[in-house]
Amino acid sequence: MSIFPKIEKITRDASISHFLLMFGYRIFSVYFPLFLVSRNFSTPQIGYAHFLIYLPIAFFAPLVGFLNHKINPAILMALGILGYGVYSLGMIIFPNHFIFYLFQVILGVSAALFFVSSRAILMGSKLENPDRAFAWFYSFPSFGDAVSPAIGAILIWKFGFIGVFALGFILHFFNAIFCFIRLRKQAGRLTEPIKIRESGQNYLKTIEVLRKRENYPFIFISFLVLVLGGFNNAFFILFLKNFGFSFNQILIFNSVLSLVFVPISIWLIKRISKLTSERNVSLGSQIVGIFSILLGAFAGVLNFFSIFFIMIGKYIGGLMAGSGRSGLLTTKLKKYPEESAAVDTIFSPLATAIGALVGGLIISPLGYPLIFIIFGVLIFGAGTIKMKTHVRD
Repeated sequence: MSIFPKIEKITRDASISHFLLMFGYRIFSVYFPLFLVSRNFSTPQIGYAHFLIYLPIAFFAPLVGFLNHKINPAILMALGILGYGVYSLGMIIFPNHFIFYLFQVILGVSAALFFVSSRAILMGSKLENPDRAFAWFYSFPSFGDAVSPAIGAILIWKFGFIGVFALGFILHFFNAIFCFIRLRKQAGRLTEPIKIRESGQNYLKTIEVLRKRENYPFIFISFLVLVLGGFNNAFFILFLKNFGFSFNQILIFNSVLSLVFVPISIWLIKRISKLTSERNVSLGSQIVGIFSILLGAFAGVLNFFSIFFIMIGKYIGGLMAGSGRSGLLTTKLKKYPEESAAVDTIFSPLATAIGALVGGLIISPLGYPLIFIIFGVLIFGAGTIKMKTHVRD
């Protein structure tokens, strides 16, 4: 019996492309808030920059969902990856704030192309276990997170931020080629002739399904988890800096956190595959809520190791909730994989954009600890919804 959970070929190739995309992005995104501070961006402007990245993903996701009917999703994925490359170059040359914000929108559109199309490929395939497949897809980027911050730090130290942006461009270029070659034939069968009106009707049907009493509470719970994730994406590194962490400590913290989470995620995928999607969302959100409360309540006395332990817990809960959400949509909306992929993609960036924008406005009056406590209480409370648990064989 293999120690690794099963992974289908199409899931493996999509996950590898996801890994390469995020590796090329995270070598600098971990330090992006510091990059913006060095360019004299204020805290609200940092939140606004993240908002402009994630809002276009939500806005363009339905259009990309329609295009997946017409164009091979692997081609759209490759175009999205190339858009990440263009963004990397843009961060080197942008002359003013307006052009900078324009490139954030370009990144958002590129992300919509990649994530809607990759999810459409997975949702349109005959997956043996959707929760397990998406657990693989979401966890693959963490396999490189153990080294990407270190590589990024070395390049920044040696060449400045130009070094990480240049390497990001190179990685995205070769990833686009990999995506086109490995996924084009597998995804070709998903295209079909459809008109905009038909696609619109499909979206109405997906909304009708999601509004059902047995579905919408879990979508809402996972949305709250993503809002907290958006706040963390934008400001957690600044929280560590304000907490007294040096640059080297932040580097070590992020690298070791991702390294330790790799074996945990492999074990967790097996657990996720045995639970229903609803149970994964509910239990995952409760875990995220508990550890967020702990982070806020004991912020004044925590040290490196206790924060590390708390973040491992939040990672576990986040992977469970995210996999459960995508698995739920895949199962409930299996007749509409393209629209389902668009809807799933909308939730994540919209919540992340809200978390980043609102976080930038409330950090000053509330402070990090209180924000973590408020989010944690809301998420844990929502996650305690009573439900009947079904365990898959």
